[in-house]
Amino acid sequence: MNTIIKKYLKNNLKSILLERENIYKGNLLLVNRQNPLQDVQLGRNALMVPSDDRFPDILLRKPVSNMLKQLLKACSAGDSIVPVSGYRSLMEQQQIFMDSIKEKGEEFTLKYVALPNHSEHQTGLAIDMAQNLKVIDFICPDFPYEGICQTFRDKASKYGFIERYQKGKEQITGISHEPWHFRYVGYPHSEIMKNNDFTLEEYTEYLKYFTYDDKHLKFENQEQSIEIFYVEASETATEILVDEYEPYQISGNNMDGFVVTIWRDIL
Repeated sequence: MNTIIKKYLKNNLKSILLERENIYKGNLLLVNRQNPLQDVQLGRNALMVPSDDRFPDILLRKPVSNMLKQLLKACSAGDSIVPVSGYRSLMEQQQIFMDSIKEKGEEFTLKYVALPNHSEHQTGLAIDMAQNLKVIDFICPDFPYEGICQTFRDKASKYGFIERYQKGKEQITGISHEPWHFRYVGYPHSEIMKNNDFTLEEYTEYLKYFTYDDKHLKFENQEQSIEIFYVEASETATEILVDEYEPYQISGNNMDGFVVTIWRDIL
C-alpha cells in the first residue's frame, strides 16, 4: 500500500509508518467545498479503465470499475441503465463548470456542479448513472427511485457504493439532491453509511470517535468481523501496529488523518 513506508515484524505485529502526505490518498477521501483535492494529480496517476465496456471513454479507477461491473451484473441491468460521467481531469471539470454557468446560470451550477478541484469526479471514485432514455441530460440525468434504477441503488452498498448527495442532506454536503451520483467508498463503509443514513461528511466525523488506542468500530457479516479506527496524522509520520496475518486497508480522509480497516475471518 502507498501508505506503508517502513515495516518490521515483532511477535506477528507489523509496524506501519503513515506519512502525513498520504492523508490525500485512498477510497475514503472527503472532497467537497471545504476540502478540495490536495493531490491534483491523483486521478491522472491512477490506472483508469472503462466503467462499462460499451462506453470506453467513461473511466474509473480499475478496482472501482470492477466493482461497478459486478453491481450491474447483480442487477441484471442489461441496457436499462448506463454510465454518464466518470473520471474527469481538472481541465474537463473547469470546462463543465464554465459551460454550465453560461447555459444554465450560476445558481443552478453551484447547486449541481462542483467547483474545479472540489469534484469527486477528479478522483476516479465517482460515477453518474442514468436510465437509458433517448435523451439523457449530462448534468442531471434521470435515475428514478423505482424499477431497475432502484434495484441498482438497493444493491450498491454491497459493492462499495453510496448515493452521495441525498435528499434532506443538502446543508451538510453543500450539493443539491443528486439521485444519479454514486461514490465508491468500499465495503463495509458503504454498508455502515447506508445503515446509519450517513453522508460521507457525517461518516468522516463519526469515525473520529473510534481511535487507534481506544474502542474500534466493529462490523460483522456471516464470514468476517471487521474493525475500523481513525488515526490522526502527525506533522511527520504516525506509527501503528497491525497483525501481520490480517488483511487491512488504509485510506486518508483528505482532511487530518487515516482510516484503518482490518478484516478477520469468523471461525
